[in-house]
Amino acid sequence: MTRRYLGTLSALLACLLVLSTTATAQQKTAAECNAEWTANKAAIQASGKKKKDFIAECRAGTAANAPAPASPPPPAATAPAPSTAAKPAATTKAPTTGTPVAAGQFASEAQAKAHCPGDTVVWANLDSRIYHFSGNRDYGNTKKGAYMCEGETAAGGFRAAKNEKHP
Repeated sequence: MTRRYLGTLSALLACLLVLSTTATAQQKTAAECNAEWTANKAAIQASGKKKKDFIAECRAGTAANAPAPASPPPPAATAPAPSTAAKPAATTKAPTTGTPVAAGQFASEAQAKAHCPGDTVVWANLDSRIYHFSGNRDYGNTKKGAYMCEGETAAGGFRAAKNEKHP
């Protein structure tokens, strides 16, 4: 009876260990959830979720995958008539999306991270050929740029900004 009891108990513990390992392997980190929020912010906010709620759901593994950002509509053939009403001054800066022009350049940080999960994602200024690390004020904020994997920047002729340190 004792051997049977110990065998059953050890089998039960082995099953619990496998289940707990599987559950923790599927849980996303806060950084991954934040990157997903940043990449799909407009779509997620349109569904009525706040960042705090989305991050909590993402970490728990219950957040549904948000759709990829929609491509902009094609330009109209004629310009709209200018409005005579005064427009309110913008107080917040619109989120910057990348303008990829070559292979290895991505419009969103999440796309770049998916392309190179083991490499550092940088913001490459396409005009100056200088790239910036996350946390710098220029990261994602230049007029013409794209997200890239740091390992692929040298092949494109980019260099790191001199006043920044690698994170």
